[in-house]
Parts: sequence; structure tokens; C-alpha cells
Amino acid sequence: MNSTDAASPPDYPPTPAVILAGGLARRIGGGDKPMREIGGQTILNRVIARLASQCSGLILNANGDPARFSGFGLPVVADSVADFPGPLAGILAALDWVAEQRSGIQWIVSAPGDCPFLPRDLAARLHEVRDQQDAELAVAVSGGRTHPVIGLWNVRLRDELRRALTTEGLRKVDRWTARYRLAAVSWPTAPFDPFFNINTTDDLAEAERLVAQDNDGA
Repeated sequence: MNSTDAASPPDYPPTPAVILAGGLARRIGGGDKPMREIGGQTILNRVIARLASQCSGLILNANGDPARFSGFGLPVVADSVADFPGPLAGILAALDWVAEQRSGIQWIVSAPGDCPFLPRDLAARLHEVRDQQDAELAVAVSGGRTHPVIGLWNVRLRDELRRALTTEGLRKVDRWTARYRLAAVSWPTAPFDPFFNINTTDDLAEAERLVAQDNDGA
């Protein structure tokens, strides 16, 4: 698909990742939050680096002019549901794109574009625990907190998700995932939470501090 593609590891099925960057970033002054820099790199570059080696291709979900992301070499898919209904719309857009462009792919991983310290075993552990529990979906947890938009999604559920969004007006991720057998997969929060996300200018400053502590690199 692009220069960031990597061969899928042998112990779980080929799994593309969607990076969710369709939000409005109101709490940080608007604009494309993943394009802010920490440690001399954009947040988006750091997210890409974390996911590329563990996923069989990356997709960027973003609205507006896709040309602003052209330097990243990723397919950019916009929400297919109007009025910025939230991350479920981005997940649906990615599921539809994979169904149309990557025949035979059954799973995708999702992660927000403002999480620069994602674990490098995200896809592997989501698959492992989902399989162990015979669940239909899997979601990340850290410090007792669930991260609804960081998860593993089955492509076959895309039409059910579309109905929930367009017919029921459902917006909250955890309300939709509650309908299915859901595996909760926990990560440690030491030395820091791998799912730390950036919503405010204070978070940006904290992320700069964490970059210096991050022994796992970009």
C-alpha cells in the first residue's frame, strides 16, 4: 500500500490499522492535532512509527482536504456519515475501505492520532486475548480505564455499525461495543501510560517530558 507497510507477524492475521484523525481538536485550539510536534516530530509520525511494524498497512481517517497529509504516503479516508459524529464514523470508514480495497482482511486495529506512545504489541495482544476469550471485539485498558477507540474490529460488523450510526443515531463507542462479546486487554502504566493522549496544551507539555523518558524510542 505505501512505504510504511510491514509484513504482518505470523502469529495473528493480517491486520491493517486506522489512525483516527477526524476530530475537531477544540480543546487545543482547533486544526489537525496530530500535526503538532513533540520531541522534534509530529505526533502523527510517532503514531505511524508505533503501528507500522505491527500492522499490515495503515489508513488515515481524516475529514477535509486530504492533500494536507500527502507527505505521509497513507490512504486518507473521510467519514461517510455527516456532521462529525465521532470516532465510530472513522472506524466505519476504515472498515468499508478495507472491505473494498483489501479482500480477505477480517480485522482492523484502531488508534487515535493523538497517542504518541502506543505499545508495539498492541495488535498482537488484542488478537491474543480476543482469541482466548472467543470475543467478537477487543479493547485496550490501562490503569483500570478503558480506551474505547483503541481496539480490534471485525470487518463483518460494518453494516451493523452503519445502521447504529445512521438509523439509531448512536455515537458513543462503548454503547455499541456493549452489544458484543468484548475482550478487555490491559497494559501496565509504568513508567507511563502507553495510551496517554494529547487534548490540551498542558498535555503537549507533558508529552514533551515523557518523550525524554521513553526508552522505546519513537
